[in-house]
Amino acid sequence: MPTTRTSRDGFRMSDVLAVALIVIFAVLPFPDETFRGDGLLLIPGLAPAVVVPFRRRWPLASLGVSLACVVAVAAAGSISPSALLAVAISCFAVLDRLGRRIGLLALGVSVVVAVLANGWALGGDLFDSTALQFVLLIVLGGALGDTARSRREFATAMTERAERAERSRDDEARRRVAEDRVRIARDLHDVVAHQIAVISLNAGVASSSLETRPERAREALTTVRSASRTVLADIGGLLTLLRADGSDGSDDEAELRPQRGLSDLDALLSGFRGAGLRVDLRRGRREIALSPGGDHVAYLVLHEALTNAHKHGRGGTATVAIRAEGAAVHLTIVNPTATESSPPAVGNGLRGLQERIAAVGGAVHFGSEGGVFSLEAWIPTAADTSS
Repeated sequence: MPTTRTSRDGFRMSDVLAVALIVIFAVLPFPDETFRGDGLLLIPGLAPAVVVPFRRRWPLASLGVSLACVVAVAAAGSISPSALLAVAISCFAVLDRLGRRIGLLALGVSVVVAVLANGWALGGDLFDSTALQFVLLIVLGGALGDTARSRREFATAMTERAERAERSRDDEARRRVAEDRVRIARDLHDVVAHQIAVISLNAGVASSSLETRPERAREALTTVRSASRTVLADIGGLLTLLRADGSDGSDDEAELRPQRGLSDLDALLSGFRGAGLRVDLRRGRREIALSPGGDHVAYLVLHEALTNAHKHGRGGTATVAIRAEGAAVHLTIVNPTATESSPPAVGNGLRGLQERIAAVGGAVHFGSEGGVFSLEAWIPTAADTSS
């Protein structure tokens, strides 16, 4: 870091060139004697060459010394081209380093001082063409300094913008990864949890009934085999979906992901009843019209609630009520709980269910009271969703 700072604020080739120009302008034999610096006038004519190399660190000090040399030479009745050139170089540094507000103020003061000093040296002639050329040189130096600063600020702004864009892309990538993880977790839970529970329960039934009730054991093993095939097929579909990169432009996500709905309700209840859960279904007479997404979410609500009733409930019973309420479908699942003292903890299944219901604009409420766990969900109908 010190080396970088020295290279930026220390001497450069441009400093050598600036000093050389000031020295040349100080000793150059101009045709007009007013612009010649002889004898002691060489001291103020060459003095700016000492401070100009430090103009980047102390731009105002360099400008002040240069203007003082201009005034000192003017007091002797001469004009110092070298000091005026140093003023132009210093104005460049002020506008480049200190910004436009301070730079323009310093440039205005420098122009006024240069014009008045030249007029003093020329006996009141403020509009001498040769003297005005050096004034225009000062203005040009300030304009170039402002341009250099603007270009540097523009480059800095573009760099910061590129860095922010890069950070935004990284944040977006991390957000997408997190969303994909949550989606995969939900899909795995929806696809696997119930089937694994069915397999586990029926394997237990088969083990306990193998000697006493062989026909019951055979039924349980048949259910285990069917559930195993189902879960293997569903996992295969999920793996196919995860491996697809979409480069072929096909949109097979809807086909690969299980999208069951209330039309599969009878098969769902049959599976739970076959696993030993007694389900009492109560359906309203009014026809239900759900969007494809809402229909799938309604199926998942019943799936999750009955799975929890089967795994954590007491008595092996559950009551399901489905009815239309205004612009929504109201689902209610009630079952006795294994423990009356405390409600069951919110697991990944219920948490994922909340997210899915919220995604279709619905609402869900669940809780345990008096040894009974209830889950209620409201899912907007297709007409309400479209409006």
